[in-house]
Amino acid sequence: MKLTGFVRALVHRRAIPSAVAGVALITLALASGGCRQDESVSAAAPTRPEPAPTLDVVPVTSQKLSLTVSLPGELEPYQEVRIFPKVTGFVKWIGVDRGSRVRKGQPLATLEAPELVSQKAEARAKLQSADNRVIEAQAKMSADESTFQRLQVAARTPGVISDQELEEAQKIVEADRARVVALKSVRDAAQATLRGVEETESYLRIVAPFDGVVTKRNVHPGALVGPSGGPGSQTSMLRVEEVAHLRLVVAVPETFVGGVDSGAKVKFTVPAFPGQTFSGTVARLAESVDPTTRTMPVEMDVLNPSGDLRSGMFPQVSWPVHRRQSTLFVPQSAVGRNMELTYVVRVRDSRTERVSVKTGATSGERIEVFGDLNMSDLVALRASDDLRPGTSVCPHVVVVN
Repeated sequence: MKLTGFVRALVHRRAIPSAVAGVALITLALASGGCRQDESVSAAAPTRPEPAPTLDVVPVTSQKLSLTVSLPGELEPYQEVRIFPKVTGFVKWIGVDRGSRVRKGQPLATLEAPELVSQKAEARAKLQSADNRVIEAQAKMSADESTFQRLQVAARTPGVISDQELEEAQKIVEADRARVVALKSVRDAAQATLRGVEETESYLRIVAPFDGVVTKRNVHPGALVGPSGGPGSQTSMLRVEEVAHLRLVVAVPETFVGGVDSGAKVKFTVPAFPGQTFSGTVARLAESVDPTTRTMPVEMDVLNPSGDLRSGMFPQVSWPVHRRQSTLFVPQSAVGRNMELTYVVRVRDSRTERVSVKTGATSGERIEVFGDLNMSDLVALRASDDLRPGTSVCPHVVVVN
């Protein structure tokens, strides 16, 4: 009590600042409370009991997690296609090879299929025959209509044309009209057949589906190729990739998926260009954690107009980690682990107690903890199984950066 009065006297005389005096008073209170031997007990007892051991403690802090972790990723083409022809044929000409840059619609190869030539000739012959028959039927119908019209004029004079002759001429015209309609239907069918053969013939010309680079060529002139799953389809003809626009795929651990924001800019490096930093934009989230790896795939769009980056590269991604809410942190040394639980040692009323916690991300020398803790709780700086619950200690608050 004399020391307390001394401190207060110094404050009154402005010998020390009031804030420092407050700390001094708290320290004295701790010393005079749970960390000092009781004088009455000391006077009565023949032997003095051992004082409570001093224990370094730190307060639990609260902050919003914001850090950057390094994660592996993989660059993939934005579009990739293995090219198979739509029809079976032999390669007549191929004008690209591995590494060739192509534009959308550019001819890549030409096939030949002898059976299509005969099918096209047959379809043309049938169409020509149908056209001739329609022309003949139309000519006959025109002549019969003219005859019917003359009979109608003659029938106006009584007794010249009988009603039966006029009726027969009319029925002939009607039959001619029906025949023309039928033959036109046959001609339309022949035209459709020819168009189908010509469309199939157009499939013999292979063109690029988009702007990109030919990354693989598997055939040469004379090779038999065909649709996927059909004759000659053991391998694709070509593989084309879009590389001016890439996908960067990163498997984000479950611990960090809560702060993933679409549209965020992320930096990364590749071994091929040491010291150079590239960037991508978070574009697509899988929205599902893989139960095997406990990670969520995230795709970023990477513009690559210079072509320096290649698909298949494995970049190191500087992944930003954020928490939308503040969480509790303690020094990493304050977390203890044994076969039963992960814990911190909290000090209350100069006595220890174990608090079970779960850990999260680390930020510098501190680590996230989740459990029955509150901000400003005092925990042992170094957790140890030797600190049994209920142990009497003298807490000494230390500052940890």
